[in-house]
Amino acid sequence: MPLPLPHTYNLLLEHYGHQHWWPADSPFEVMVGAVLVQSTAWRNVEHAIGNLRISGSMSPGVLRDMDMETLEQLIRPSGFYRVKARRLTALCEFLGERYSDSIVLMGERPTSELRSELLDVYGIGEETADDILLYAFNRPVFVVDTFTRRIFHRMGWCQPDASYGEIQQMFHDHLPRDAALFNEYHALIVRHGNTTCRKSPDCDSCPLLSNCPRVGL
Repeated sequence: MPLPLPHTYNLLLEHYGHQHWWPADSPFEVMVGAVLVQSTAWRNVEHAIGNLRISGSMSPGVLRDMDMETLEQLIRPSGFYRVKARRLTALCEFLGERYSDSIVLMGERPTSELRSELLDVYGIGEETADDILLYAFNRPVFVVDTFTRRIFHRMGWCQPDASYGEIQQMFHDHLPRDAALFNEYHALIVRHGNTTCRKSPDCDSCPLLSNCPRVGL
């Protein structure tokens, strides 16, 4: 029996409205944000991205050539700034070596090949790679994050130890392969996980309450 993922999407959309995600001025800025948002809240990333914009550093060439201490201070608000500075530098080195900093050329790469290349870059895992594919290049790959795992485990649709690929495949199997749909759905999941289905959930205001068999988990 197909999972009611489309119905769940409609309930979330009706409750929260369109999220207009991912907030960025360019595909490269999406990539930077995808690295910086690792293990932190987006509000912290916004401060770091603001620093990069103000300093005129939002380009792979500038970031690649920047000394590490300066980069660390610019992205400090995002947390784990030393590790993330190394990861941003590795991403920019990849862009320069593989694509001569051409986002257009990078965007011509088939999805599976580009995903494989991104996963070979230091500090880029499956979630970050798929953030880049979906939000920077409009590829129909569903992004799985902590909120996705929490919400849909509580709904009884995945196991707590399910792999990233297993959860992603659930969405790919039960939804049209449409990048705009995946974009909005993931954004709604993030909103729902941040505001309602938190670690200690606010079940009284949950738009999915009537379909949730594990209230209070």
